[in-house]
Amino acid sequence: MPRRHGGTAARRRGGTAARSRGRRHAASAPVVVTTLKDMDACAALAESISLLAGRGHSNRRFLKEIGRIGGVRRGPFWVTDAASGGSNPLKGRGFRAAFDDDTDGQARHFAGTVAVTVRIGGGLSRWLTAHVLRDAPDTADGRLSAAAIEFVRLVRSDELAQSDAADWVRRTLCGAGPLDA
Repeated sequence: MPRRHGGTAARRRGGTAARSRGRRHAASAPVVVTTLKDMDACAALAESISLLAGRGHSNRRFLKEIGRIGGVRRGPFWVTDAASGGSNPLKGRGFRAAFDDDTDGQARHFAGTVAVTVRIGGGLSRWLTAHVLRDAPDTADGRLSAAAIEFVRLVRSDELAQSDAADWVRRTLCGAGPLDA
């Protein structure tokens, strides 16, 4: 009997198996609410976190997924992404003056610091931000790094539920408010 085309090898090249892999990949894509230039990146960050919270991940996975918003992949290559500064899909402003360094990269900075801290812990993250990145504690970047480290601590200890994480970002990091006074 002649061999039919469309067996296992054909499915791997583009048939059913490839399509199912595509669906699985699409479902694990990072949640990023895209922004336009000069848009409120802090609000977009909070909205992305809100969407992630609805996925039901463990706290550790939830925090790693937030890191993907800043371009830090899951898996073994996270360290190269973090070392290179990740990527910046949420360009824009919207952060309180205490956290605003007059660049469009603060959402990436927060998400990247979350990604690193969930993997190496708060103490080493604090040391790296101060000594390697040279973000002094009294600068906007230093305060934002400290806020990201605290955010990770709160989520990992269950003091901050995933469902409340976006509101924490809005209250603590976004817009003008009491911290700007």
